[in-house]
Amino acid sequence: MDNQQQFLEAYDKYAPAISRYCYYRVFDMEKAKDVVQETYTRTWKYMADGKKVENIRALLYRIATNIIIDESKKKKISSLDKIMEEGFAPFTDTRQKTQDHFTAEEIIVIIKTLDEKHRDVVLMKYVEELTTEEIAFALDETENNVYVMISRGLKLVRKIMKNRLI
Repeated sequence: MDNQQQFLEAYDKYAPAISRYCYYRVFDMEKAKDVVQETYTRTWKYMADGKKVENIRALLYRIATNIIIDESKKKKISSLDKIMEEGFAPFTDTRQKTQDHFTAEEIIVIIKTLDEKHRDVVLMKYVEELTTEEIAFALDETENNVYVMISRGLKLVRKIMKNRLI
């Protein structure tokens, strides 16, 4: 398969997942769209230079993650507290919270409270369903480190969820 065909198939297959991942990282639909566009632009340039791509899905996540990190270094991202002060209401579902059930909005808020490395691996593993190997490549980490980060990230999520039930 030539690079152009591989690229087009990757766009069709992964663009929705990359968009979702970017949104959950930046929490702004327009910024997420910009990151996705830049991700595919950089991926095409990489492939057009004749470089071989063995796992295009992992490469897309790596490029998207790098763009988001670069952007966050350029400008300070508003804290959740500041957003809340400005009137953001994350719990839009009026459904009563039970002991074992959280709304999607609550889960997003919980994930947002995680530090960046744990948030990334939890999103990649459980929202985007990437393999540990793909996550390791995307984040430039060893598979063992990714496994540990996933485990610790889940422990943090459970702790936060438990505290919210009290």
